[in-house]
Amino acid sequence: MSHCGAVKTQSTPPTISARRRPVENPPEQGLVWRAAEQEHSSEQQTGSDEGRHDLQPFAILDKAAVSLQGKTVMKLAAPSLLNDYYTNVLDCSCNGVIALALGSSVYLWNSETRALAGRLDPNQQTGQPHRQSVSSLRWSRDGRALCIGTRRGEIQLWDVEKKQNMRCLPSHLSVVRALSWKQQLLSSGSVLGRIHHLDPRAPAPLVGAAIQKEAICSLQWSPGDDRLASGSADGLLHIWDSDVAGVTRSKQPITTMKQPSAVKAMGWCPWQGKMITTGGGWKDREMRIWDTQSGTCVTSANTNSQICSLRWAERKRYLVTGHGLPHHQVSTWEFPSLNPVHKLTGHSHRVLHLALNPDGTQIFSAGPIYHQVKPTVALKLSSHTTI
Repeated sequence: MSHCGAVKTQSTPPTISARRRPVENPPEQGLVWRAAEQEHSSEQQTGSDEGRHDLQPFAILDKAAVSLQGKTVMKLAAPSLLNDYYTNVLDCSCNGVIALALGSSVYLWNSETRALAGRLDPNQQTGQPHRQSVSSLRWSRDGRALCIGTRRGEIQLWDVEKKQNMRCLPSHLSVVRALSWKQQLLSSGSVLGRIHHLDPRAPAPLVGAAIQKEAICSLQWSPGDDRLASGSADGLLHIWDSDVAGVTRSKQPITTMKQPSAVKAMGWCPWQGKMITTGGGWKDREMRIWDTQSGTCVTSANTNSQICSLRWAERKRYLVTGHGLPHHQVSTWEFPSLNPVHKLTGHSHRVLHLALNPDGTQIFSAGPIYHQVKPTVALKLSSHTTI
């Protein structure tokens, strides 16, 4: 887990460079590495670490002091990041524990003690001959349980303290891409466009379902638990009511909004429960704030970059976005004006995942990096103490 990225502000708008659309890659061995300014000098002195695949995940490789608020940058080993734009494999609990899926396992890292807190293996009791990668995960609101979705369509509920798989819930027929909790209710979304509502306490957990035409990329209950937002690959953002009872194909969303690209980066405003923000993809690059009651876009801003991930920083009332081509940076934005605040550099490829610690003072960003010497996919997991 790296600590502290540098803040770089730009006085002129960034420009779009003529580059091909990024391609998806299978999971490969990689590293969690620190911010680019320190990483470059370290490689010159000690050489590349790409070949050091025998290291355990989250083993400390290097640590260096930086000037920003006296924090440090830590370089940790993290093999087998799944380089997939549509996965959701990074989350932080209310207790400050980072959950990160690396290939077919989930690793837990305590952001307070900066120590590895455990490993969960969703494949240990499946009886399948081939291990399946984790495609999504989400902490319960009390931080005691972690829900894990796999590319095989399985959903598992884990007791994190005991490191035990408490239950395998009714599975999808395809990749589980997104998960969201509503109190004790768990909602999941799949590549086939199915939304399942599950009550893990019930003997028959499946209590409701809904169907979309296209693959689900994102899923999130509103802060008041009265609305569910689902984003799909065809650019549609559906808003559903809180009545999840019944399994029916006829259930319709109460509001639908559309943008030109897949709705993968999406998040409800924590203090204005009817407002939601979406980020545009490679062809769009627009960030939009929607009023879900009227179904209209109230504010938008062109970020000049693919938006891969999005989080809210409630303490400062900022939006945080992770970007792909062409800038590969983490940005913070004022709400509701969407004026840029900070640009955090260091990634050299798409920032696929973001997470914030409980008090919103640290941003954890994760994404692959391509090296010229060797086509190795590495994970950069950084903590920026800038908000």
